[in-house]
Order: sequence, then C-alpha cells, then structure tokens
Amino acid sequence: MTKVAAIYARVSSDRQKENHTIASQLAALTEYAEVHAYRVPAEWRFQDEGYSGATLLRPGLEALRDLAAAGQIEAVLIYSPDRLSRKYAYQVLLAEELSRCGVELVFLKAPSGTTPQDQLLVQFQGMIAEYERAQIAERSRRGKRHRAQQGSINVLSGAPYGYRYVRKSDTAAAYYEVLESEAAVVRRVYQAYTQQGLSLNAIAHLLNEEHIPTRTGTTRWERSTVWGMLRNPAYRGRACYGKTELRPRQRITRPLRQRPGLASRTSANHERPPQDWIEIAVPALVSEETFALAQEQLEQNKRHSPRRTLEPEFESWQPPFEPNHLIRGPFDADTGGTKWCGAGRRGTARCAPTRCTSHPR
Repeated sequence: MTKVAAIYARVSSDRQKENHTIASQLAALTEYAEVHAYRVPAEWRFQDEGYSGATLLRPGLEALRDLAAAGQIEAVLIYSPDRLSRKYAYQVLLAEELSRCGVELVFLKAPSGTTPQDQLLVQFQGMIAEYERAQIAERSRRGKRHRAQQGSINVLSGAPYGYRYVRKSDTAAAYYEVLESEAAVVRRVYQAYTQQGLSLNAIAHLLNEEHIPTRTGTTRWERSTVWGMLRNPAYRGRACYGKTELRPRQRITRPLRQRPGLASRTSANHERPPQDWIEIAVPALVSEETFALAQEQLEQNKRHSPRRTLEPEFESWQPPFEPNHLIRGPFDADTGGTKWCGAGRRGTARCAPTRCTSHPR
C-alpha cells in the first residue's frame, strides 16, 4: 500500500551547497521513496539551504510542520537525524510533534527507533551531532581570536560608519578604507559633543535636519546611533575584537515579551571588560585626546543622568523625613517648613514631583 510522504533535506553552509550535498540527499531520499512505495508529490520536497541545524526557524521545516499538522502526509523521509536538527532536544521535540500528528519519521542513515535499543542509538547520534557542532564553534572562536591577535581585520563583522571594508585578495589582506564623506560626519559628531557641548539627542536632531544620510540611507539618526559612534574605539585607530559575549539575559522586559518571535530568547550580547578586547590597527578618524574627552563626557552624563536613581549622590546629607526618596542634583533651600521632593526609588509606588516648593518653577 502506497503511503503519502514528504521529503526534507538541509545543509548549513555555503561550502556544503557548493558541494551539492543537498542534491545528493534529495537523490537518495527519492530513490528510497520509490523502492519502499512512498508517494512524494513534487511540491512536498522541502529543503533548507544555508540554515543551521541549531535553530528551528527554517522555512522548509516550518512548511513541513504545517503540512503534518494539517494531516496531509503519513511519513517524512530525512537522510539522517542531524539533518533534522543538530540538537538532540529539538530532535525529540520534532519527533514527538510528528508522532502526535500520526506521521512516521523515517531516517535513511539511522535506526527506525521502534525498539529501546534503536531509540538509545538515535539519542547517542543526536548527542554526538550536538558535540560536533559545539566543537566546530569552539575551533572557529579560537581561530578568529588567533587571527585577531595577528592583526587580521577580516575577523570583524564589517566596517563601521566612516569606513568601507575591503575584502582580502590574492595580493593583499583585508583592510578598512576611509570614506571621506562619512569620516567628516564622524569628526563633526565628536566636535559637537566634546567642544560645542551638544547632547546626543541634539546631535541626532541636527544630522536629521541637515538630511545627512545614514549608512543605509533609509533610516534616521537616533540617539543610540550617536552614542555607539562616540564609544567606538575604531575611530581612534584601534578597532576591537571580542567586545561582547553571549550570556543569559538578566531580565526579559515586557516589550521584549510582547515582541513576536523574540519572547523565547534567553540570551543577549553583553559587553566584556575592555582589558579582554583584542585591538586591531585601523586608520584613525579622531585624535586620542578627542576620543578620551568624549569618553569622559559620556561617563559624567551617565553619573548625573536623571534616570540613575539606584544610588544617592549626596550620601552625607540626611533629609528631615523618612528617606523614601532620593534627592538628586544640587539644591539650595532652607529645610525649615519646606517640602522636599525627589526621585522615587525603583520598585516603590511612592513618587513625588522632583522640585522643592521654596524654589521658583
């Protein structure tokens, strides 16, 4: 009796695509279907080219799962368990999902899993595939770190605003080429912040008013973009590798939970200590003195920010009431009979206007 089936194939890198490994998978799966009386319509041959097996967000896999949920197939043919996923936990999740839909999961290069011994072997294969992926990732990390220590620019992910990344050729290594039109904007941003005393918002507003294009040319200048530009050590002539690392999130905020497709992310990039960064020489756009002045100003702004209410700034002063609030900023008023108000502590419900009633508005 003929069973209606679908085929799924995956490769994760451009090198695999060039070697036509996905074509060999499809050929082997098609031959297996013909020999074992599976009927596979042409539109049900799903493939994901260039997608990692460590994620479930793959268009071919999504279409396959939708097809199984709709009850239109009886079996799924896959070359091996690591083509389904590199993570054993994902293999189990997908196998159970397909089983609930009444779909048989068939691997050409793995046991069927009908006996406890077969199930144990499939589990071991999944664990070995996950180990291999972790080993490849670690080798890649150490290789990039070594190249960064040798001063190779190609370990960095592209070039920041003001530069153009020139790829490695047969005769020359990769390097940053200065784009004078963008470099002038970078120097102007540093001058406006360190000499004119403009705020980050004011600088972004100024650039937008003058219709100065961003790198993409389709977005507006934002405060965060200016902030990142002022903190980027590449502009003083030393681009850095390894500035961030992936660590568990300290907290998942409500906007992140409400954002579709991102609520399940439990990790985020965190900045590493500057002493752990690996510096790579690039053309400088601003002087060391200008860059240092910008960092000093950024630190002062951070310390005196109105949003910074975790620690009081006037530790030696004791307010004439139960300290439910933190008085922020300089003050000059007589405490006798005066109502003092300040920024409320984070996490408390009590919060009053941030002014003293003896002061003019």
